[in-house]
Amino acid sequence: MDPRELALRPAVAAEQMELEALQWRASLALPEYRDALMANIDAIELPLAQIEAGWVRVADHRGAAVGFSVVLPRADGAMELDGLFVEPSCWRMGVGRMLVGQAARSVRGLGQSALHVVANPLALGFYKACGFALIDRCDTQFGIGLVMRLTVDG
Repeated sequence: MDPRELALRPAVAAEQMELEALQWRASLALPEYRDALMANIDAIELPLAQIEAGWVRVADHRGAAVGFSVVLPRADGAMELDGLFVEPSCWRMGVGRMLVGQAARSVRGLGQSALHVVANPLALGFYKACGFALIDRCDTQFGIGLVMRLTVDG
């Protein structure tokens, strides 16, 4: 896949199930989390309201969704990268980095200075490479989560 052929666009309601299927494929590709995911199948969900509100962006390659991100407002007014999923066959091709870059630009456009994420420990290297800093740890339904922050101002 040529990354120059990627386009970022808002998700549309009609592709909700397709994006959830992509989320499943990406999530189950890591054997460390398969048992926990299968025990918590309700964790894989992309609410239609998030798509309709414009919080979901899709990485499109020749008309096919190869990844998506979800950026949501937090209760404290900050913004959070709530979901980032890339088709496993497209890992390490720049899709995730492109989605993070778009998320950072959109957060900056909203007047925010940072983008937050709770990452799984296996993704630490990816998020650090994207400029996120580890600021804390937290408990999640899948174990320890890494609380990370990306400064987007300036």
